[in-house]
Amino acid sequence: MTRDKAPKLPKIVLPPTPIEQAVAAIGSVYSLLAHTVVFVGFFLSALIGFIEWEIMLLVLTTIVSLEAIYLSLLIQITVNRHTESLKEVEEDIEEIQEDVEELGEDLEDIQEDIEEISEDIDEIQEDVEELNEEDEADTARAARTKSVGKRPTRAEALEQLSLDVARVLEDLEALKKSK
Repeated sequence: MTRDKAPKLPKIVLPPTPIEQAVAAIGSVYSLLAHTVVFVGFFLSALIGFIEWEIMLLVLTTIVSLEAIYLSLLIQITVNRHTESLKEVEEDIEEIQEDVEELGEDLEDIQEDIEEISEDIDEIQEDVEELNEEDEADTARAARTKSVGKRPTRAEALEQLSLDVARVLEDLEALKKSK
């Protein structure tokens, strides 16, 4: 379960660029107040006769148009930078999703291993029960032989020995299969 990927280094947060600072300043309350003062100043200068209306409107319209052009360019630059940042976040999310999928696969493998171990334990318990039953049968046979008080004949001893060897062979086969 080792990872082939190198650990990710923390990302460095860059300070805002001068363009972003300009956009932030233009979008502030102070900028709103400054624009209001400039517009009021232009209109007051035309009202008191300092500038003719046509010239004031021409200059004001030109300034506002140029400002709108530069603002749209600055805003587009900021949008592009934020789009790049979002793409990086999207890549990070994809990597996290891949890691989660890998963890899910690892979890499934572990569950399969646990199921196999449970099956092996069940088989071992069955083998132990069989061996206990055989031991009880052997004990009962030995008790009957002793209770009768006679010594088994060679044929009976040979038959018992053959049965014991057959049982040992069965036990060995069962152990081979369980591994």
